[in-house]
Amino acid sequence: MKKILLFPILIFSFSLYAQSLSYTDQAILFSSDDGYGTARFSSMSGAFGALGGDMSAADVNPAGLAVFNNSGFSTTLGYRDTSIRSTFYGSSVNNSDDYFRLTQAGAVMVFPTYSNSDFKKVTLGFNYNLIKDFNQNYAVRGNSGIAYYVDDPNLNFDDDDTNNIYYTNVDSQFFRNYTSGYNDRFSMTIGTQYKDNLYLGASVAFQNINFYQNAYTEELNNDGNGNLLDAFNNQYLSTNGNGFNFGLGAIYKANQNLRLGISYQSPIWYNISERFTITDPDSIYPDTPYPWVDGELDVIVSNNNQAYLNETIPNYFDYSLNTPGKLTGSLSYIFGQKGLISFDYTYRDYNNLKLKPSSFFIDENEDLSRNLSNTSSFKIGTEWRLNIISLRGGYRYLETPDLSDNITGYSLGFGIKFTNRLRFDFAFDNTSYTDQYKFIGIDEVEPAQLEIDTKRFTSSLVFNF
Repeated sequence: MKKILLFPILIFSFSLYAQSLSYTDQAILFSSDDGYGTARFSSMSGAFGALGGDMSAADVNPAGLAVFNNSGFSTTLGYRDTSIRSTFYGSSVNNSDDYFRLTQAGAVMVFPTYSNSDFKKVTLGFNYNLIKDFNQNYAVRGNSGIAYYVDDPNLNFDDDDTNNIYYTNVDSQFFRNYTSGYNDRFSMTIGTQYKDNLYLGASVAFQNINFYQNAYTEELNNDGNGNLLDAFNNQYLSTNGNGFNFGLGAIYKANQNLRLGISYQSPIWYNISERFTITDPDSIYPDTPYPWVDGELDVIVSNNNQAYLNETIPNYFDYSLNTPGKLTGSLSYIFGQKGLISFDYTYRDYNNLKLKPSSFFIDENEDLSRNLSNTSSFKIGTEWRLNIISLRGGYRYLETPDLSDNITGYSLGFGIKFTNRLRFDFAFDNTSYTDQYKFIGIDEVEPAQLEIDTKRFTSSLVFNF
């Protein structure tokens, strides 16, 4: 059975209502990328499209794998601290949590051709990389003065209009959003160097989505005559999916200093299954339209000892999602053994973001086409070498496809080369932006305002064989 209501998702504020499930929001969420990678990659804000020589760089431009001269292995651990300040009608709540997980592990094998061929070498790479970490939670508290739960479900749906009670005065409103899970990728890449100046690469990648959300809403109202209503609404969504895409790329060494890169990442073709809870309508009033049928709703009123407690039933639905493809142009300038500067520009066509079967998602796909715009983003990174120590930094600007704020962030890091075979890298990355979340589905009620600040600390060990 297809869900006919809308549901809120954390990251973007497009059609967000806490009392409903939205495929459009999920389409945007599952198309986004947090830019995880090795510590060297992260410390330069991911500006590696024309550089290569890094396992995570191959996920931007597969030709970057052909830059490797030696076989090797890298593994990366990430620590994230996220603070979210919510404001709703003058009331603010500060939320802060930290998370720790493996974010990257990969290996590359280099095979020289040992012949007179113009192809100098062939490289094979296998890499696991985190795309997005869904672990997050925050709370909102305040009073809009506009009640969402107005009716007494124990009295107002009988045949007696003389006993109707309406709880139109709001005492407080509360919302909590908890999400967990991840979106990750396993990629296989092949690269080759043609003569001295051209690197070519191709990749296939397999993505995995594991997403869970619990949205909880609480509203306390009164009718102005001493009667109280307490409403508690719990909703659950569990989503799992698998996807596939491919990438193509090239890097051209114009001279000893200048490199140019271009790459294409195809859309990700996802097949998704989800489980969600809805209220069994027969547990409320048979044959009676009722507005609250999208979660576990409990309503308690002070003038009636019989509370309204609904029964929930699980529902399942399968669908497909095509994310936007990406086209990236890059250039880098290398100052011999001293350092380098690198720049990436990426264009994403959100007109190709589609939910399928199309006959099931006519309205949702029209909303995506009408309300989303194509995006541009750029990243710039630099690295400077001081004997065995490398110092790094980066900056990025990411346009968002909807009406939420664009995202900016900066990064810093260093690397220590202990031997020719072993290197340790460390990165600090900071991203700050504002967003909004409309958790009450009434036009007159303003959304909660969110100030989101994320700090990531990443460390990698890199081994060369």
